[in-house]
Amino acid sequence: MILKIVIMTSERSTLPVPERYGSKEMREVFEEESYLNYQLMVEAAVAEAQAEVGLIPKSAAMEIVSKANLEYITIERWREIESATQHETASLVEAVVEVCRDEAKPWVHYGLTSNDVLDTSLSLQLKKSMEIMEDKMISFTEILCEKALEYQDLPAVGRTHGQHTSIIPFGLKFAVWASEMNRHILRLRQLRERALVCKTLGVVGTGSVMGEKALEVQALTAKKLGLKPLDAATQVVPRDILAEVIFFTALVASSLDKMATEVRNLQRTEIREVAEPFRATQIGSSAVPMKRNPIKCERVSSLAKLIRALPSVALQNIPLWHERDLSNSANERITVPSAFILLDECINSMTKVMRGLVVRADKIRSNIDLTQGQIYSEFILDILLKKSVSRSHAHRLLNNAAGRASKENIPYSEAILKDEELGSLLKKEEVKGLFDPIKHFSASKKIIANVVDLFQKTKES
Repeated sequence: MILKIVIMTSERSTLPVPERYGSKEMREVFEEESYLNYQLMVEAAVAEAQAEVGLIPKSAAMEIVSKANLEYITIERWREIESATQHETASLVEAVVEVCRDEAKPWVHYGLTSNDVLDTSLSLQLKKSMEIMEDKMISFTEILCEKALEYQDLPAVGRTHGQHTSIIPFGLKFAVWASEMNRHILRLRQLRERALVCKTLGVVGTGSVMGEKALEVQALTAKKLGLKPLDAATQVVPRDILAEVIFFTALVASSLDKMATEVRNLQRTEIREVAEPFRATQIGSSAVPMKRNPIKCERVSSLAKLIRALPSVALQNIPLWHERDLSNSANERITVPSAFILLDECINSMTKVMRGLVVRADKIRSNIDLTQGQIYSEFILDILLKKSVSRSHAHRLLNNAAGRASKENIPYSEAILKDEELGSLLKKEEVKGLFDPIKHFSASKKIIANVVDLFQKTKES
């Protein structure tokens, strides 16, 4: 039998991340056309700034500004030149030069080095990516706050080490997550102040041929591009800045993974308190028709593992040789787009999960009773402490009662009252009154309200 292999060719993404991940808007930030456009924006802004301080003729700047755009500079021509020069930025400069009038040609890329353009255009990519991410983080946190308020009166099992521990309102889970996301939003805003920098200080960071006007050019260029002028650099923007950016994406991804892991656990057949939204046409397993797997959350957990690995590479990019080398450049073409596109996929997935989350209130309530009241031991202990029983002795008595309840398969309250010493210390009404989950929310509602209030202030600021 001869197999015929057909290879289909089409316009495909040039990004290092499969097309199935990330939204169109986030992917576009890092596509080749945008990559070219941001660099052209930098070249134009620098020329305009240089003309304003008298470094180059205004007519030359006007010509460069009018031609340094995608109407005149195509990806195809840029890459065609690069195939000969083997230098990406020099090829970009040549592509701009060849479309400009003669009087403007000497002033294209004047006083600049490659990384003035590359690092400043990277800041423009980061700026757009952060805008997209902040909007999505705010929308996602709004959903979490809504869920926190919706389920603030639903009693649930609080678990530590995978074991029943005490009572919580189910809404508190969402409030904790909302609080975490709120911190990430604030971190992003602080990070923006440090990371979105403009650098146009030439080949070794001195200002090069622009002389003392170099700082003025940099400040004007930064203002035109909506960036901040960098205070000091070598040929490149110091990579501690980019390492912090990548680390931020890993932090957010880890928080989303934390939420995804909780949903995955609570969706387990044995617990069954929540479930991801599941379409009527969706298939959970090719072999088992009844399966409803938490695939969105599993995808988040999977991608978060990869995002968490990226800061290691970014940290290794900080120590470059002297005023620069190229040992950071190649991997950043992979790590930066990957960090933001994959994080975008994670937050998109978790937004869908939380918006459509199936919450089984009856199952949540019934799970409280799995231990026949042993989950209330914290509150029985509190009564004994208030009766001046030492903590260690009270703890031992209640632990023994729990063992008896499990062994005899009887309610914990019954085991407590059967114990001679506990029975003498505690009244039946006193014990029975504690076995109501609604009574044990403590400060939870205030905590939830405070979280929601803090987020509203963040959102409005």
